[in-house]
Amino acid sequence: MKLFRPFRTIQAKLIVMVLLLILIAVQLIGVYFISTMKKSLIDSFTISVNAQAQLLSVMLGSSDFGKQEGADNRTEDTNASLRQLVRSMFSNSGTDAQVLDATGRVLTTSQDEQQSYVGRKNTSLLVSRALQGVSDNAEEIIDEGNVRKKVIAKPIMSGEKVVGAVYVSASMTELYQTVERVNRIFVSGMLIALGLTAVLGILLSGTITSPIKALTLQVAAVAEGRFDKRVPVLGNDEIGQLSTAFNDMTDRLSEALSINEEENEKLSSILSNMNDGVLATDEIGRVIVANRRARTMLGLEQIEGMTVSECLSIDKASISETLEGKESTFLIQREIREDEEELVFRVALTPIRRRDKGVVGAIAVLHDVTEAEKLEHSRREFVANVSHELRTPLTTIKSYTEALDDGALEEPPLAERFVGVIRSETERMIRLVNDLLHLSRFDSRQAQLRRQMTDVGEMMEDVVDRFSLQLRQKAITVKVDLEPGINQVWVDRDGIDQVLDNIVSNAIKYTLDGGSIYLAAGTGEGGQLSLSVRDTGIGIPKKDLAHIFDRFYRVDKARSRNMGGTGLGLSIAREIVRAHGGTIVLESEPGVGTTVTILLPTVLEGGEPA
Repeated sequence: MKLFRPFRTIQAKLIVMVLLLILIAVQLIGVYFISTMKKSLIDSFTISVNAQAQLLSVMLGSSDFGKQEGADNRTEDTNASLRQLVRSMFSNSGTDAQVLDATGRVLTTSQDEQQSYVGRKNTSLLVSRALQGVSDNAEEIIDEGNVRKKVIAKPIMSGEKVVGAVYVSASMTELYQTVERVNRIFVSGMLIALGLTAVLGILLSGTITSPIKALTLQVAAVAEGRFDKRVPVLGNDEIGQLSTAFNDMTDRLSEALSINEEENEKLSSILSNMNDGVLATDEIGRVIVANRRARTMLGLEQIEGMTVSECLSIDKASISETLEGKESTFLIQREIREDEEELVFRVALTPIRRRDKGVVGAIAVLHDVTEAEKLEHSRREFVANVSHELRTPLTTIKSYTEALDDGALEEPPLAERFVGVIRSETERMIRLVNDLLHLSRFDSRQAQLRRQMTDVGEMMEDVVDRFSLQLRQKAITVKVDLEPGINQVWVDRDGIDQVLDNIVSNAIKYTLDGGSIYLAAGTGEGGQLSLSVRDTGIGIPKKDLAHIFDRFYRVDKARSRNMGGTGLGLSIAREIVRAHGGTIVLESEPGVGTTVTILLPTVLEGGEPA
């Protein structure tokens, strides 16, 4: 195959094609010309020899030769004159003429070297035919010396009687030499013509192949993404028009690719910054594109190459239906570890259709609905909790009211106790409603802080004084530690008192008799005011720490309710601290105790948080 590699170029093919066309044309012309010339020369040669033989036969038939009967009647002078006549007519060295009598015996020849044939009988078939009166006798032979000759035999007629024959053998060597010379001249001319044609073909084909080579180079450049070059336009012919069209196509392709790249950049930027996760698949459901949000939501670094069912841990039937053209939406929950927050997201599967191929893939959009689900769950739980919290005291009030109505009112000691229970449950409902209203004002941002200059030490001591009775009842020791330099701060005194009361109240409730509570005030990170309450109570399990500030959340629901708690105290405390621009943190270890730390920004009088 390497032998034919040079002929793979258009230039070589054009040159070879032109040379072959010219060679075939010249060969056809040459064959026709040489064959026609050869036939013409042979015909002329045959006519010439035939005319000489015919002339000799006519002359001999009308002379004394035709009137003599047999060779014995011919005199020596007759034979001499016959020999002289034959030699004068066939003086050409290449032609041998013989005169034969009626028996086919040679009487004379035109060549001296063939005098030995005189007196012998010529047994040629042509001679036999001529002696029988057939005048058209001619053939080509090759003699013993490998010489091609033309042989003609003519009868000598005397009236109606055949008295002899003329046998002429003419050499055709010169004729074929002439044909050979013409052949050589023709071949030389053909080679010269082919050489000139090849040179002209190279020059002329270059005018065609050069623009094609330029087009090839430009195509390679365009394939590599280089659109700055242009194909030279060398004329207004077909190749020139092709070059112009290609340059125009290059410009349009460059513009289209620029627009496509810009759109891809926009799409990539949109996908990367979307809050929703996006997965794009091929026709068999294998992921080919995934944005950053999808990787985060699924907790996978390498998504490309996986199937959607593997990524989302769903049944293959869903994606199969989508690839058949059906849209679907469903919720899934990602499996998480113990230290991670539960993640729920809605998946919308939409098929990707192409006009000529139908469904060629699918788009999966992952929308994080964790917060929405949490809010919905909180809403349902809040309604349930409020209903439960209100139903319990209302049921108690109803029961005791019915008891009073049924006659207990007539018994003063029993009626007094029932009225006390009704009063207690009523106050509990009032506290619950007040707490709910308080939270509602914070949620609607209608709660306003009434900041005033507050002495931190006095505020801490007042908290201890308010709970002195409960502390003595449980023999709990209290210690207040005030860092030097912490004097007065600009806060909402009533709000912070409520926060500390809730925290200290919980500390007293869940600290066993004889325990201790430690209150401290100091400077936290960034110069913030740090207030902390640490107890030696029963502590809070680790699983409950993340929900301790949720509304109506109780670690021990039965015990908390019996203690009169509504489950809203810490929620209200967090909202008050947030309103001050601070943070509240709770740390606890079961069996060791709980520490609640409040960080409040330092605020100048009449100013905003620092």
